[in-house]
Amino acid sequence: MTRSASALPNCVELRAGGTLVAIEAEAGERPVMLYAGPDIPETGAAELALLTTRQHAPGSASIPLRGSLLNEIGTGVSGAPGLLAHRAGRDWAIDLRVVGIEKTGAAATTIRCEDRRSGIAVLHALAIEPGTGMLASATTIQNLNDDDLDIEWSAAMCLPFDPRLSRFISFTGKWAGEFATEEIPAFYGSIVRETRSGRTSHHAFPGGILAASETTETSGPAMGFHLAWSGNHRLRIEHSADNQAHVQAGELLLPGEIRLARGESYRTPDLLAAWSDEGLNGVSQSFHAHLTDTIADRRITSKPRPVHYNTWEAVYFNHDVQALIDLAERAASIGAERFVLDDGWFGARRNDRAGLGDWWVSKDVYPDGLHPVVHRVKELGMEFGLWFEPEMVNPDSDLFRAHPDWVLGVDGVEPIPSRNQLTLDLTRSEVRDHLFERIDALVREYKIDYIKWDMNRDTHFPGSGGKAATHKQTCAVYALIEDLRAAHPRLEIESCSSGGARADFGIMRRADRVWTSDNNDARKRHEIMRGASHFFPLWVLGNHVGPRRCHITGRRFDMAFRVGSAMLGHMGVELDLRAESEIDLGVLRAGIALHKKHRSLIHEGKFYRLPSPDGTNLIGCVSRDRSEALYSYAVLDTELATLPKRIVFLGLDETKRYCVRLVWPQHNPSISAPSIVDAADLVRDGHAFSGAALMNHGMQPPLTFPDTCLIYHLEARE
Repeated sequence: MTRSASALPNCVELRAGGTLVAIEAEAGERPVMLYAGPDIPETGAAELALLTTRQHAPGSASIPLRGSLLNEIGTGVSGAPGLLAHRAGRDWAIDLRVVGIEKTGAAATTIRCEDRRSGIAVLHALAIEPGTGMLASATTIQNLNDDDLDIEWSAAMCLPFDPRLSRFISFTGKWAGEFATEEIPAFYGSIVRETRSGRTSHHAFPGGILAASETTETSGPAMGFHLAWSGNHRLRIEHSADNQAHVQAGELLLPGEIRLARGESYRTPDLLAAWSDEGLNGVSQSFHAHLTDTIADRRITSKPRPVHYNTWEAVYFNHDVQALIDLAERAASIGAERFVLDDGWFGARRNDRAGLGDWWVSKDVYPDGLHPVVHRVKELGMEFGLWFEPEMVNPDSDLFRAHPDWVLGVDGVEPIPSRNQLTLDLTRSEVRDHLFERIDALVREYKIDYIKWDMNRDTHFPGSGGKAATHKQTCAVYALIEDLRAAHPRLEIESCSSGGARADFGIMRRADRVWTSDNNDARKRHEIMRGASHFFPLWVLGNHVGPRRCHITGRRFDMAFRVGSAMLGHMGVELDLRAESEIDLGVLRAGIALHKKHRSLIHEGKFYRLPSPDGTNLIGCVSRDRSEALYSYAVLDTELATLPKRIVFLGLDETKRYCVRLVWPQHNPSISAPSIVDAADLVRDGHAFSGAALMNHGMQPPLTFPDTCLIYHLEARE
């Protein structure tokens, strides 16, 4: 009988949630990742090692070069090293060898490696989450010598992937155009994505998906990966000529940021990875479940996500107490559950050129403080939220005039102007203490339920005391948020960064919502939300009903389309309720009521991106027992064909029959009659179809004008 690999002292096997990680880790040798991916039943590390036996190839090294968990320079591999460190130019040819293995959980381990010549120790921590199969890995580097050790780069892991996953799907964009999907086909060499913006960024999301040529949203192999970090970062996807393929992800370090004295250590952010044989949706569902079940605060996930009313696009900086009370009353009348007072309530903040950093209520605008507004909001049964941008300061502010040395920068280097503001140096305890004291006092005085935490600019020269400090700044932001949450356990926090520029699983350990984009254009929002859904569940993705005319794109949309487009997400409203007609307010009120009716299904159901013909967007949420579903089908442009293609539903039970009803808009949207809406009575009683027919044959949608959002509700019938 063959001895199982798990019994061998030089092998590590982690199995959980349908994922297998196998590592060769013999004492005194380099640790080698043999496999990471979907579980292979009845297969162990020893068998995988034999199956991947490599040999000498003419023109290459005389022995096979297998690398290690970081592919350090001392391993001889020709690809990019996952660790770059030195002592004043020495001890750079690092070659780490296994010295110990500790099992830290049912599917978790820590592998200790050392390079005694270089005086470096490394702890590789790996754990698989049983419920989702999500692998979390991180590396800790420790200096064992007296001389300082400079870390230039450390990946969390050099994670191998199947070279058959030849397509790289990533997410890029800009302000008001976040989460744009970009695909790179099969390649040899390296793809590098990085940012030095001091935040997650609009243009370089710290993650992506690797997929096979045949992989779709619904079928085929895929691997998703994400660095849980909100500062500078780098991704490298490498496919070498010898057909080895690795993903590296880690914090992008500026010169001199990490210098370790003897005994000091540096830990990388976590690299998260998930695998699926059920297409891109399978990867997304693993990340959604991981955020919901493992990262999110239980006090948040245990209550419904309140419908927001945000004041920004109603009043901008033109605050007036009576006008805001009027808006609060109108917001409550349409069904809003949380009233968020945006920028402009403090100091001399009548525009974006002054007052930022002066966190006290403006007496000029609010002679009685915020109490009249807050009192009325609470009286109406809504939660009260307030906008802050704690990390920034206007040069034209009392705070900057008193403490011009409290900003990040480099002496003699002219700061890059951006939005009339500078970045405060939160690595200084006195700055962090000041911010905590001011925010804490306001939260206590006004019993604030919610903070919209904004960060509106890149930080180009993050210097503190002459040294680069993005790493410390990011950790300080985390610490400030954690201190506020500890002081106020019920306080919820939204991560906003000029829209979606700080959206990652690092900030989501401290925040409860992501503001996906400043762009409330209902048509554009479908693209943004679809991109974001690859990693984030709908319940954390803010999605608002904007004004009839979008101030960013200039496009105009009717209320039914605006409401339908905001329905699937953490729904909110961001428009001037005084400017909308009574008819449109009625439509908005009905849409919010419909969202609330199906909120648990939207936020707790299994999410699917469905194959969508060009010019459309089809997504859906299916209850865990598959007894109910809600699908959104948005028509965003005209089609070449005379009639639209059939839409095919996913996630249903083929053995059940489902009553299908068109629950949005409130009228028959067909531009000619009769249509399937009439034939199947979809607007009123609906019609029962088999799950098998809906998933294998599909349903003909009605012919509508562009900028129409149809929402179908399906309920299983006995």
